Amino acid sequence: MRHRKNINLLGRPADQRKALLRSLTTELLRYKKITTTETKAKALRESVEHMVTLAKRGDLHARRQAEAFIMDKTVTKALFTEMAPLFADRNGGYVRVTKTLPRRGDNAPMAVAELML
Repeated sequence: MRHRKNINLLGRPADQRKALLRSLTTELLRYKKITTTETKAKALRESVEHMVTLAKRGDLHARRQAEAFIMDKTVTKALFTEMAPLFADRNGGYVRVTKTLPRRGDNAPMAVAELML
């Protein structure tokens, strides 16, 4: 039985998919707003929300888990010290995905993913 086991595979093997989501998460936390395809933005939402939840928890184990996922230690430090207090009163919904115009070359549906600071 595979009920509720749907995950967006993004047309990649598991290791490439994890690396893609790690890099997109790092860049979204660094720049607060990125433009990517709509499917990647929707898949990105889950990992970013998990990182913000870890930052809100704020203990040592949560910091180590975030540092294992996020590719830049300065981004992790900023997440825990600067961004976590901004999300303290929010119970989820940290990422907004807004559809934009399709990409010019291949007409792929594009979206802007941004943090709800």
